Amino acid sequence: MNLFAMMETSGGAMQAERLRAEVVAANMANAETTKTASGSAYHRQHVVFAANAGDPSFANTLNTATGSVAFGSAAPGSLTSSAISQPLMTPLTPLNPGGFLTGSGTGVAPGVHIAGVVEDTSAPLKRYDPGNPDAGADGYVSYPDINPVTEMVDLMGATRAYGLNSSAVQAEKGMIIAALEIAKA
Repeated sequence: MNLFAMMETSGGAMQAERLRAEVVAANMANAETTKTASGSAYHRQHVVFAANAGDPSFANTLNTATGSVAFGSAAPGSLTSSAISQPLMTPLTPLNPGGFLTGSGTGVAPGVHIAGVVEDTSAPLKRYDPGNPDAGADGYVSYPDINPVTEMVDLMGATRAYGLNSSAVQAEKGMIIAALEIAKA
């Protein structure tokens, strides 16, 4: 693998982690949203990462070892390597982030791309609040099942992974500059 492919791998991971952080932020911002445009409580979102098809050995190693690889924010037991087939999850939302993250055939750097965003369809939390305008006839209001502690841990993980990939890009830039200096001599 050349140094530029390494930069693409790290850059792709940075873009994936940025989206993961945005989804976590949206979850936290909507933790008290009782009514969305669809009329129901907000549902927590999860980002699903998948291996790029650029390096067959990399993709085959992960797919053989675990089936369909799913990385990203998830509550324990709610998102596993078979996230797409689980009945608790809705189908993947197709994403086209563009560039080298599309995973379309040859020339794609090894690493991860965003396979999609899934919606957690677990039951909302019910709280008794008869004064709330969104309360049902029984006086209960449906709130999203979002745990702020879980979301903060996911956000910290995304931030840490983003920072580590940023450091890798900086190191790769240093290697390229050093190689150019050697070539000048």
